[in-house]
Amino acid sequence: MSHLSERPEKPVVGVPLPHESASLHVTGHALYTDDLVQRTKDVLHAYPVQVMKAHGRITKIDTKPALDVPGVVRVLTGADVPGLNDAGMKHDEPLFPDEVMFYGHAVAWVLGETLEAARLGAAAVEVELDELPAIVTVAEAIEAESFHGARPNMVTGDVDAGFAESEHVFEGEFTFAGQEHFYLETHAALAQVDENGQIFVQSSTQHPSETQEIIGHVLGIPSHEVTVQCLRMGGGFGGKEMQPHGFAAVAALGAKLTGRPVRFRLNRTQDLTMSGKRHGFHSSWKIGFDAEGRIQALDATLTADGGWSLDLSEPVLARALCHIDNTYWIPNARVAGRIAKTNTVSNTAFRGFGGPQGMLVIEDILGRVAPKLGLDAGELRKRNFYTPGQGQTTPYGQPVNHPERIAVTWQQVEENANIAERKREIAAFNAAHPNTKRGLAITGIKFGISFNLTAFNQGGALVLIYKDGSVLINHGGTEMGQGLHTKMLQVAATTLGIPLEKVRLAPTRTDKVPNTSATAASSGADLNGGAIKNACEQLRERLLQVAASQLGSSAADVRIVEGVARSLGSDKELAWDDLVRTAYFQRVQLSAAGYYRTEGLHWDAKSFRGSPFKYFAYGSAATEVEVDGFTGAYRIRRVDIVHDVGDSLSPMIDIGQVEGGFVQGAGWLTLEDLRWDTSDGPNRGRLQTQAASTYKLPSFSEMPEEFNVTLLENATEEGAVYGSKAVGEPPLMLAFSVREALRQAAAEFGPAGTSVDLASPATPEAVYWAVESARGAAKSTGGAELPADASALSHA
Repeated sequence: MSHLSERPEKPVVGVPLPHESASLHVTGHALYTDDLVQRTKDVLHAYPVQVMKAHGRITKIDTKPALDVPGVVRVLTGADVPGLNDAGMKHDEPLFPDEVMFYGHAVAWVLGETLEAARLGAAAVEVELDELPAIVTVAEAIEAESFHGARPNMVTGDVDAGFAESEHVFEGEFTFAGQEHFYLETHAALAQVDENGQIFVQSSTQHPSETQEIIGHVLGIPSHEVTVQCLRMGGGFGGKEMQPHGFAAVAALGAKLTGRPVRFRLNRTQDLTMSGKRHGFHSSWKIGFDAEGRIQALDATLTADGGWSLDLSEPVLARALCHIDNTYWIPNARVAGRIAKTNTVSNTAFRGFGGPQGMLVIEDILGRVAPKLGLDAGELRKRNFYTPGQGQTTPYGQPVNHPERIAVTWQQVEENANIAERKREIAAFNAAHPNTKRGLAITGIKFGISFNLTAFNQGGALVLIYKDGSVLINHGGTEMGQGLHTKMLQVAATTLGIPLEKVRLAPTRTDKVPNTSATAASSGADLNGGAIKNACEQLRERLLQVAASQLGSSAADVRIVEGVARSLGSDKELAWDDLVRTAYFQRVQLSAAGYYRTEGLHWDAKSFRGSPFKYFAYGSAATEVEVDGFTGAYRIRRVDIVHDVGDSLSPMIDIGQVEGGFVQGAGWLTLEDLRWDTSDGPNRGRLQTQAASTYKLPSFSEMPEEFNVTLLENATEEGAVYGSKAVGEPPLMLAFSVREALRQAAAEFGPAGTSVDLASPATPEAVYWAVESARGAAKSTGGAELPADASALSHA
């Protein structure tokens, strides 16, 4: 067996390749879950019975009027559930609730011969309820002491002593919004029952094994009676990690009761109003610095908006706490976490999984206080970087591996982007343009890779070699456009020593690889790549023995490269196809189950101490923006990124992930503004931004005019598959540089040393108010009065 990170001769990993389904994507031939309906006979369509109130106890559901609608076959209610009426792992998400917990909550589902029949049937169902008070915002939840789940505390050092020794102490609050996933493919499932009573569900899910488990719970049957397959997803971003389970269970229940296939697909409005978002957060904080601007102490409370049920809020909050330090050493820290219970959709996983929220808090603090310390924000950040050789650990006690890469990526960005000269050019531009200002900011990231829950850090695979030499691989990860399958094909071809065209990949399904973890936490390539490599190594070892006997040498001297087996120091060779055929006739097993578990992890969720991450991914980004002082409108002029992906498995895929993650992060921080009706009227709790017309997503007009991405070189990660690093989530946080550049540009409208508070998302309206604040600071030493929702900052 080779070392996990060691690469053989002429590897297929590291070669820039297009996505394995790229041609299918662009030609429209790629099939997604709902496309399979066209290939299925006698399908019924499911449609939700939604209650348009934010909170209330159901007193009556009359389904008879729906059954009178032509084409309606059945109405599913809680009385139909043979097993557990719950769609969550915490047992706090009734699939058919008796209490409406958010505006648009589905309380029953109508099955119809056509989607229109089901829709009309759902409209005919009569629901009566006693309306109850609704908590819509985090601020309301804090005031009402409405919380649920664990309330972790992370403590390191002596915080009180740290503040006592601080030369400067600041405190403030910061509220920032969540984010809608807005994947192209909405939630979808297709359930069937075969002749043996086996439930087969096609689901757009990032976690097929958990979807399988929830379906089993609802139907009251064991997991071996349920098979879940995920062909591919049209995007997930975390929104399909937990939330597909109940939807798939509805389809499975319908199929079980009617004996017919049941199709489930939310339209866009339903998907936006019924599924969870990224958690918005409220933070209150106090921070101390010494005379040189080095952090001495941090005391903070993070409150996540969990929505009506727990979903994944507890691990999201845990990761937020674990990332509040970002790239900075904080010797004394006390950070408390809590989850607000509100009458909104249950918020869920989203790319970064709480890490962005924790990191945003410290980046916002540093951006706000730098002028008050008389320091350039970039200089303040650099002074607080983790430093190699100092024995520094994170606030939860984990040593930071390769901390030098924080400064290395930063320095490379400064050089690549010619920062020093451009700052001089920006200063000259700003001096000459009173109503238009430019800003340039650099920010870095340190993001932990692995699931905080140690048990999830395992993966499985099944690799089959057929007599003709072709190879089929199965693994537990799901493809949502991120290129995981492409990387897994490259790993298999590299490990076996064969050309890529010899390898094919089968759809992800639970009857091939059991008990898999979600494709999440940026760990898909690490876990599944390790498992595929393990399975292929087993097969290669068997084949090396066969090759040695044919070549007249020791197995240790045989190499399989580009589909040909050769012995060291010999001209004799054996083609791959012949080798496989020979192995078959020698009755050598040509299939193997692979397994991988991430070693060296330990975590105590109660004490909030341990080493939950295998390693950290690093990166730095420089962004230049231009702001219009009359409107707050802005444009991104240039972005330069240096990102650490270890030794890339697939450079073209990784660069695409860096670019896409950055753009999605910029959308969260600057454009995507979720709004709920907080009035006391009949629509209280209604999501107002429930379409692309009212929820602004990044488009071509928001793209940087110049966008440069460089992957850090000589960055092998020991102990990871072929020396690679995860790349799915970390680049999203590089977009902090956009927000900080906007802060810098807004400050240019005021006197030197102006500290600017900036809302998040930093929409043009928010930037306008920041500009007005800076202008006000020029007129008054006390500063201008901010809007009511602006954050507070005081110097103690």
